[in-house]
Amino acid sequence: MCLIASSRFPIREPFAGGLEAHTSTLATELQRRGHHVSVFAAPGSHLGCPVEILDVPPFRASRAARADVAAPPEVWMQEHHAYLTLMMRLMGSGRQEFDVVLNNSLHHLPVAMAPVVPVPMVTILHTPPVPWLESAIEIAGAGSTFVTVSAAMGRAWAHATTTRTILNGVDPDRWSEGPGGLDAVWSGRIAPEKAPHEAIDAARASGRAIVLAGPIMDEDYFETEIRHRLGADARYAGHLGQRDLCQLVGSSQVALVTPTWDEPFGLVAAEAMSCGTPVAGYARGGLVEVVTADSGRLAAAHDIGALAGAIDDAARLDRRAVRAHATAAHGLARMVDEYETLFASLLLEPAA
Repeated sequence: MCLIASSRFPIREPFAGGLEAHTSTLATELQRRGHHVSVFAAPGSHLGCPVEILDVPPFRASRAARADVAAPPEVWMQEHHAYLTLMMRLMGSGRQEFDVVLNNSLHHLPVAMAPVVPVPMVTILHTPPVPWLESAIEIAGAGSTFVTVSAAMGRAWAHATTTRTILNGVDPDRWSEGPGGLDAVWSGRIAPEKAPHEAIDAARASGRAIVLAGPIMDEDYFETEIRHRLGADARYAGHLGQRDLCQLVGSSQVALVTPTWDEPFGLVAAEAMSCGTPVAGYARGGLVEVVTADSGRLAAAHDIGALAGAIDDAARLDRRAVRAHATAAHGLARMVDEYETLFASLLLEPAA
């Protein structure tokens, strides 16, 4: 199997975001089940399991090309070169090397070139519709089999293509049950669309301290909206690896998830629930499917008072019931079982 991931952020801990964490979890479990997995990802990727990393030499534009006044940014060209190199390889030798191509990236080239690759391709749509993927789907037609990570994303993409839904999953052994605590926790990319500043305000309104963890993806946002909110009852713990993040989340009373966009799934919610920590969040996108009455409470987006009330309500839920729901509905085994069933349906012969 060839698993195509992001070429911008390495697949290694601490993960840049949910897409990188999902790629690592899926590849590791597929390999553990006996599949031979080759991963195409950014240089420096390390998944912690014996998978092959498909390396692509970096692109260096000529002086003449760089002089073009319409030349795209260098990082755009490097990504374009990396994906084009891989797709050309799959066109030529894909049938001999792989049974299935699993496209876990957000780049347009794997989708656009899927019809000329002689191997079944499954593309996971991790975002609401974006123009470059819509364009690729329109050109490629039925070249790829599309999976969405929530029914909400399936509805969002229905105008462009037919999809099937496979909810994301987390490893309950890695996201183990924690003892809980008194404070709230927020984890994820620190960026405007995740709105951790609203999580701080809601935690304060509920009378709780809060700890934030995650990579600072927007320095200006952090300086203008986060830094002045930090204090004795609001702390930034940094960008934590999985083990430290699990310990933090598991020792918290409630986890806050505050997207200002239609969250495709809400992996941080499933991770928190697997630790037994109930979720209080905004009713946006896939979170409505992930967070149920026995695992958390949801409020209208941007309503700080309602979110503070959701925190109080979620904190009273039974932690064992929260974890039981997460393990059954969002466990790793269920997710990978569904992907294996899909792969088998695309193959004329049993997968290697």
